[in-house]
Amino acid sequence: MSFPPGIRRRFVVSFPLLLLVTLSFAVVATADGASQDDGPELPACNNPFKLVKVKIWVDGVEGEDLSGITASFGASLPEEANKSSKLPAVFSNPLNGCSNSSSKLTGSVALSIRGDCDFVTKAKVAQSGGASALLVINDNEELYKMVCSENDTSLNISIPVVMIPKSAGDAINKSMEEKHVEFLLYAPTRPIVDFSVIFLWAMAVGTIVTASLWQEFGTSENSDERYNELSKESPNAGTGDDDDKEILDISVKGAVVFVITASTFLVLLYLFMSAWFVWLLIVLFCIGGVQGMHTCIMTPIVRKCRNCPQKTLNLPIFGEVSIVSFVVALCCLIFAVVWAVNRRESYSWVGQDILGICLMITVLQLARLPNIKVATVLLCCAFVYDIFWVFLSPLIFHQSVMIVVARGDNSGGESIPMLLRVPRAFDPWGGYDMIGFGDILFPGLLVAFAFRYDKACKKHLANGYFLWLIIGYGFGLLFTYLGLYLMNGQGQPALLYLVPCTLGVTVILGLVRGELKELWNYSPESSSATTNLTGEA
Repeated sequence: MSFPPGIRRRFVVSFPLLLLVTLSFAVVATADGASQDDGPELPACNNPFKLVKVKIWVDGVEGEDLSGITASFGASLPEEANKSSKLPAVFSNPLNGCSNSSSKLTGSVALSIRGDCDFVTKAKVAQSGGASALLVINDNEELYKMVCSENDTSLNISIPVVMIPKSAGDAINKSMEEKHVEFLLYAPTRPIVDFSVIFLWAMAVGTIVTASLWQEFGTSENSDERYNELSKESPNAGTGDDDDKEILDISVKGAVVFVITASTFLVLLYLFMSAWFVWLLIVLFCIGGVQGMHTCIMTPIVRKCRNCPQKTLNLPIFGEVSIVSFVVALCCLIFAVVWAVNRRESYSWVGQDILGICLMITVLQLARLPNIKVATVLLCCAFVYDIFWVFLSPLIFHQSVMIVVARGDNSGGESIPMLLRVPRAFDPWGGYDMIGFGDILFPGLLVAFAFRYDKACKKHLANGYFLWLIIGYGFGLLFTYLGLYLMNGQGQPALLYLVPCTLGVTVILGLVRGELKELWNYSPESSSATTNLTGEA
């Protein structure tokens, strides 16, 4: 599992990372855009939309809860389950619920499918038949907001009306075949802030800080030399030449080309998303994660144990590798395989986050911004990219391309792995809070540059740039979550907030201190063998 350093590192950055980071620009919220305000007690036509939890029993056995959304009309649902009643489920006949039902609906939850007439008519028919509530089964997985006009007689509808997705309707239909099904409907309040947001914020900030300070552990100076001595992989071991050869300097042209390429990949994923495509991404993620974890583990081992036993193995393809390197690589591979096999389990987020953090720390050691000029081009392009594919793409594709891809629609139940995610601890609907790798890597490149610049210019924390950019990134994430809250859970382009809070802070500080020209044209010392992102030497 241990490649020669140059090949190993270029593979991690240039091939899997381009696909991995492409999907990771936007922060994605799984919450529906429903308001959480308390609704009016009396029937009206302007009720706030509320997420609904539907508890289900089949022949007395409790099943998996379903989710829905209330209409802008009808009665309100209680916020607590113990304040609601368990009611039998009955399909309307006809199923569209547009005319008087031949099924007995009295005291039941009536079910009808969407279509053939408006929602108000369906509610009136169900209510006139004696139903205590109406569930409308949508014709797709989106939770459509059922509305009415102020002139409608829907103001007289006194039963709750809820829409559920098509998959939920299919599951109910299957359960009701010769079985007794009962429902309990209620609308619990979602907490404004969940602990998962704080944990995710700490992970994102901590990843950037760790990656920036990783150089102090010897990564950029001499740990490659020690790694070569330990692994015996390279004929140039001990020369220190590989360190410069393995750094990828991003150029202005490379920054523009990358964002254009990322957009192309995103559209292809949107158009051709399928289970096998997601599986390909999972494999690439595991490869990158194994390499990242291997590097993160070997770095402190090499630094602390330079004189470890030099026993080696001669492996096919990989050549001569140290036993320590081989054992670490094998453990990392097992870890990634176990995660892939159990990726749908409730605890799989831990393994995904560990692999992702290791990958990002490694990448931030290998790719670097040479100055603020390149940083401005890269982050401004990413800024426009993020906003366009989240907010403006629906004008062309009728959906937010970024959110659809990150959510994994049409992927056969598989989810995109290029995200840090933490389960919501106190949310009645569960789910995850997530942040894409790109929202950490792109600002992270600028923060890592600031650390190198401060170190080269011998600046202290207060008069340097690194500390202020960390603070700016932290506030940028807070603004992102504030945007999620104010937009009722609609996915937000995180770079909309992160770029001004990092690049903007750098430019303002540079202007105030009279150092902007130096930052703009700064050129770190590097050998003539340094390879930039466009392949130019």
